[in-house]
Amino acid sequence: MIYTRQREAIFRTCFVEVIILARESGLKLELSDTPVQSLVPEPLRAAASAEEFMQQLPQYDKDMAKQLQDAEDAGEVLRYVGVVDVINQKGLVELRRYKKDHPFAQLSGSDNIIAFTTARYKNQPLIVRGPGAGAQVTAGGIFSDVLRLASYLGAPS
Repeated sequence: MIYTRQREAIFRTCFVEVIILARESGLKLELSDTPVQSLVPEPLRAAASAEEFMQQLPQYDKDMAKQLQDAEDAGEVLRYVGVVDVINQKGLVELRRYKKDHPFAQLSGSDNIIAFTTARYKNQPLIVRGPGAGAQVTAGGIFSDVLRLASYLGAPS
């Protein structure tokens, strides 16, 4: 199961949503079990103030610009995604590259998207996409979709 949000900078929200999805899928993941690739460069994490952070931030623009250009040169986009791997019982949050025709590359505005890869949806994952509506509404909608899918796939109710 892969989940992405259009606004990649909100990695904490993505992280929490991965944990929620993992737990609803039956995994016993804790926050400490889930690696998160921060988009904030390591030296900036210790900035003493917002002003210091903003002053130092431009020196890291080249790194992100290179990642963006490399993706563009390959006909891809960058997306910050959360992954729940039920088989290997792990979750992670990271920046990934996707071809421009991939559903994750098609997001706009505050859209959210989830791709379910299952035994029945192995070659073409089931895609659930919709507008983000805040943490509670989004989590409720995802939970509802997961329950509906589980029922469809034959899970006991």
